[in-house]
Amino acid sequence: MSSTALILFAHGARDPEWAAPMRRVRAVVREQAPGLRVELAFLEFMQPDLRTCAESLLADGAERVVVLPIFVARAGHLKRDVPLLIDELRQQYPAMHFELADAIGEVDSVVQAMAGHALLLAAV
Repeated sequence: MSSTALILFAHGARDPEWAAPMRRVRAVVREQAPGLRVELAFLEFMQPDLRTCAESLLADGAERVVVLPIFVARAGHLKRDVPLLIDELRQQYPAMHFELADAIGEVDSVVQAMAGHALLLAAV
């Protein structure tokens, strides 16, 4: 198992089925990178939260944690709340290296995939 872990970090919702797409992404990543520890964490409403997830990864020996926000864009939570959470984790777990990636919806390959899908839907 790699010492690097990936947290797919999403907002969360009251409806548990809301997380189904994130579970699908996690399954695909695990399938394509079986040695990588991949987990889901949520900002609110759902469990585990980011801190609980990080504690679990630390207990399993993770040294580097990449937090990938499964958000369409970088808005309030990603500008204010999440950086504070990451800073708290860095202070509480100095042996772990936390990296906060860009919101997935702002990554060019994802933008291109969304545009491609939109064009397929509009094709006559």
